[in-house]
Amino acid sequence: MMRIALGLQYDGSPYSGWQTQVNQHSVQDELESAISAFIGDACKDSPIKTITAGRTDAGVHALGQVIHFDTHIEREDFSWVRGVNSFLPSSIVVNWAKQVPEEFSARFSAFERTYIYALHAGPCRSPMVHSRAGYLLLPPNKYLDIEGMKKSAQCLIGEQDFSSFRSSECQSKTPVKTMYSVEIISQEPWVYFKIRGNAFLHHMVRNLVGCFLQIGQGRQKPEWMAEVLAAKDRKVAAPTFMPDGLYLAKITYPEEFGIPAPWLENSWLPSQITKP
Repeated sequence: MMRIALGLQYDGSPYSGWQTQVNQHSVQDELESAISAFIGDACKDSPIKTITAGRTDAGVHALGQVIHFDTHIEREDFSWVRGVNSFLPSSIVVNWAKQVPEEFSARFSAFERTYIYALHAGPCRSPMVHSRAGYLLLPPNKYLDIEGMKKSAQCLIGEQDFSSFRSSECQSKTPVKTMYSVEIISQEPWVYFKIRGNAFLHHMVRNLVGCFLQIGQGRQKPEWMAEVLAAKDRKVAAPTFMPDGLYLAKITYPEEFGIPAPWLENSWLPSQITKP
């Protein structure tokens, strides 16, 4: 047996999320079907089962998703890319493939994850980025308080209990995660949130964005974010914001595994993400 890692991008809008679910259409279903089709009869006695770095929700996209699977089939790296892509729908693509050591795990070897949320805020939505960006209705000549949102983010940095931003369906063993950085960039009418941490809870990024927007619209003071964090109670935070603008941008691994960086690493601003 050998272990193969793949780097993926996908538009999550047609899918129920990454993970296989009964009577649902998932990214995992499409990928495993494509790998099996590429391998052919050789996989009948050993069905393909993929392990992912991050289980994205319904409607959430990926620019730097990483998965691995085990197989006894030998192929050149680019043969995996070309072959699997030939069986995938246009909404999913394999960017790279690499044989990795047995101790590599797409999930457990990762030590850092980066998410980007792309938000369009203004009096009219943009039909050109439907399902690919979040939208917030703002009256004409009204703008988000970017500096207030940046100030509110300071309390999130470091090891924290993020229970207030945790979905009731979250399966993580602990709500304690480490946040490394939060960047908020305004390019009106666009606002981009780039959030980097060791791991994330279910709906955590979307719940954080919801709270940022309460502050950005002046409904709460910047200090409110610290109060929400300290409460450790999901009921005190803002509603979960829409999935459309959320992108799993990058997964980081120890250098010895030689995992390629995603194409977006040095050019993540959403003209790259949201252009039609």
